[in-house]
Amino acid sequence: MKLKKLMVLTAACSMVLSITACGNNANNGGNAEATNAPAANTTENSTNTTNTAVTDEVVPEEGATLTVWESKEERPFAEEIAKQFTAKYNVQVKIEEVAPPDQVTKLTQDGPSGLAADVILIPHDNLGKAASASLLLPNDIFAEQTKSANTEASIIGSTFDGELYGYPRAAETYALFYNKSLVKEAPKSFDDVLAFSKTFTDKSKNRYGIMWEVGNLYFNYMFISSNGGYLFGDNGTNKDDIGLNSDGAITGLKAFVKMKEALPIKSGDINADIKRSLFNTGDVAMDITGPWELAGYKTALGDNLGIAPIPTIEGKTAITFSGIKIFAVNAYSQYPNAAKLYASFASNKEAQLLLNKTIGSVPTNNEALVDPQIAEDPYVSAFAEQAKNSQPMPSIPEMGNVWSPVNAALPEIWDKDIDPKVAMDKAVQQIKDLNNGAAK
Repeated sequence: MKLKKLMVLTAACSMVLSITACGNNANNGGNAEATNAPAANTTENSTNTTNTAVTDEVVPEEGATLTVWESKEERPFAEEIAKQFTAKYNVQVKIEEVAPPDQVTKLTQDGPSGLAADVILIPHDNLGKAASASLLLPNDIFAEQTKSANTEASIIGSTFDGELYGYPRAAETYALFYNKSLVKEAPKSFDDVLAFSKTFTDKSKNRYGIMWEVGNLYFNYMFISSNGGYLFGDNGTNKDDIGLNSDGAITGLKAFVKMKEALPIKSGDINADIKRSLFNTGDVAMDITGPWELAGYKTALGDNLGIAPIPTIEGKTAITFSGIKIFAVNAYSQYPNAAKLYASFASNKEAQLLLNKTIGSVPTNNEALVDPQIAEDPYVSAFAEQAKNSQPMPSIPEMGNVWSPVNAALPEIWDKDIDPKVAMDKAVQQIKDLNNGAAK
């Protein structure tokens, strides 16, 4: 059965309504003395709930140093917030670049041996896998202030099996970025995108009407979902009900195939760096991506930058994935007090406003969302509009079994002209095999 509309609207609209209302020191990241037992969850002053009381009374462990995993794109923010944290708490912070979708897998491997970061940054759909494997410490001492300060959708995304683990810092979905000097008005449908691309795309000149990561499920879920496809049934909780090869999903994927005429290159020839470079120079007129690219694109294009909701697909509203990016604390950290303090500090109102200013992200903090910096930003409204038509990514542990099979199927469809039904049947069977194997 399809994802129930109630959960979708509750989670997405919670985010939207809030938006529209508006060092070198080593630690356990490479410390031979790190213990291979999870840290005891006995952080001092765990009963404090107010922001002032909690942050004033939580004391980092003596000699604490931290390693934090961050994304490449968001490193400018990470360096600045780490600098501020060190100045305030005298705790050195080392930043290491690890792609957020890869962090739970790396934590699974490196956590018990003491080689992982103290604080990690993950998409909320990875939370179930990490929490169910006891790799994370709950967000306990900052729980009440986290819940009261952030949107309902972000708290849902930061919670697994009734326990708050995450420290939300950004709400994400994707939208259509376009160059106004090339595209006068944002296209309303993918048919419009294709019509424009026929007049603009010239493979010999490496010039394309539109570009997005065609081999990545995250960005292509819109083709699967918009005509009735889905991932897991029962509000994203039923691992045995998979709708990726349903009739609706296949209808949408046929529209996906049509777009090869606009973007006649192999899926492996598209990545974030290539796409970014071509869009910045005007060789790509439209890009489907998320708010993490906003600051850079504003700098490159200035007033020529436009953002709009995703165009319709086969006459249907485009339904995108939405997610919450959250900090979480490694259960094996030698310095749980300092790690929790950092996760809270780096996700508070001021930090989220800094992240928006530096990267272009959409906050989850309620006060940040109504701050003039956010409320008066014309670009945020486009993401807010798309968020109304988004579905939260499932956060059950089996979600981790979805990415590889589907990210293998999409290139087969795009690059090799494999029938979408054949490719997705194979992917679904692989997901089921993985799910059943993990359940044994």
